[in-house]
Amino acid sequence: MTNQFLTAFPRESIYELLFESAAEGLAVINQSGKIIMANSRLREMFGYDPGELVGEKIEVLIPQSHRSKHLSHRKAYHAKPVKRSMGQGMDLWGEKKDGQQFPVEISLNYFGEGAEQLVMALVTDITERKQSEAKLKQLNEGLEERIKARTKELDNAIRALEFSNEELQQEIQIRRKAEQQARQSLIKEKQLNELKSRFVSLASHEFRTPLSTVLTSVTLISKYIEHNDKSLKHINRIKSAVHNLTGILNDFLSLDKLEDGKVQNNPVEFDLRTLAEDIIEEMQTVAKSGQVIRHEHSGKGDPVWLDKQLLKNIIINLLSNAIKYSKEDQVIRFTTDLADDLLTIAVRDEGIGIPESEQSQLFERFFRAKNAVNIQGTGLGLNIVKRYVDLIGGNISFNSKLQEGTTFTVTIPINTNQS
Repeated sequence: MTNQFLTAFPRESIYELLFESAAEGLAVINQSGKIIMANSRLREMFGYDPGELVGEKIEVLIPQSHRSKHLSHRKAYHAKPVKRSMGQGMDLWGEKKDGQQFPVEISLNYFGEGAEQLVMALVTDITERKQSEAKLKQLNEGLEERIKARTKELDNAIRALEFSNEELQQEIQIRRKAEQQARQSLIKEKQLNELKSRFVSLASHEFRTPLSTVLTSVTLISKYIEHNDKSLKHINRIKSAVHNLTGILNDFLSLDKLEDGKVQNNPVEFDLRTLAEDIIEEMQTVAKSGQVIRHEHSGKGDPVWLDKQLLKNIIINLLSNAIKYSKEDQVIRFTTDLADDLLTIAVRDEGIGIPESEQSQLFERFFRAKNAVNIQGTGLGLNIVKRYVDLIGGNISFNSKLQEGTTFTVTIPINTNQS
C-alpha cells in the first residue's frame, strides 16, 4: 500500500504538499539571507501574493528599526547553527507588506542542500495570545488594586477602633475577622468564572427592581399627563429602553443558570392552546405599532406533558426576535401542531432575515448578524433557546432569506398524558 502511494505521489510532492499546507508560516532561507521558499500561511500572515517573497531578503519581514541588528544575528547563526527558538525572553515582531507590525514567535532549524547550508524558519502569529495576556494582566492588576484598597480601608477602620475604649475591643476583633474573610473572598475573585458569575447575579437581581420601578412610574405618569404626540413619544422611548435592559439582564441570568446546571426539565400536564393564547396576550403588549401576532393550532387538542416554563421561554424568545427584527404593521405568524406524539411550533416573521454566510453561527453565544448590529440585543437569545430545546429533548431549525423574513421551527416529542 505504501509503495503504491509513493508511486502515485513522489516523495518530493509529498514534502511540498506538507510544506504548503502547514498551519504555521514556513520559510526556507539560504546563506545570503534570501527567501527561496515560503508557504501560503506565511504569505497570508504577512500580506504577500504568491511568488512575491521568493528572492527577497528575510529582513523584508522584519521591522525597519531591527533590520541592521538582524543582519549580524543571521551571520552569527550561519557561523554556528543550532536548532532553537529565536529571541527567548524577548518580544519579536514581524512587519507586513503594508507596514503593519504584529508579535511573532520564531523557531529555527538548519539543513544542507548540496554544499549550501539552508535555514528553515517556523513563524507563528501570537497576536491573540498577546491580547489575552494583556487582558489577563489588566484583570489581575485591577483585582490587586481592589485588594489593596479594601485592605487599606479595613486597616484604617481597625486603627480608628484602637483609639476607642476597652468596650470596643470586642468589635475590633470582629472587624479583624471580617478583614481576613474579605481578603480570602477577594483572592477567590481572581478566578475569572467566579467573577463572571457574581457580576451576572448582581446585575440581574440588583437592576431588576429599579427597572421595574421606572417602568411602573412611567406607566402611571402616562395616565395622568395630558396626552400629546411629544409626551407619548418620550414615554414610549423610556418603556422601550427599560424593556431592552430587562431583556438583557434576563438573558445573562438565564445563561448563568444554564451553565451552572440550575435549570432542570420538570414536565407537568397543561393545555397547549391556553398557554399559546396567554403568551400572545403578553407579547402583543410589547409588539411594535401595527404588528399583529396570529396563532393557528392544528392536530389534537389533548393536554400535553412537558416542562411548561421551558416551553413558554422558548416561544417568548422566538416571538421577541420576530417582533424585534420586523417592521411596524407586519404580521407575525405563530403556529402549533400536535400530532403523532410530536409537537411542532413555528414562528414566522417578514423581517430583515439572516445573511446566508452567517447562518451557521446563529446559535453561538454573543453572535449577532452584521445586518442586526444597530438593533438592541445581546446575541444570547437563540443560544439560550437552543439549550432549552436540547434540555427537553427537542430540535430547532430555521429558514431565512434577506429582506423576506425568517421561520424558526421547533419539534418536541411529547406525551398526551402523564402515563
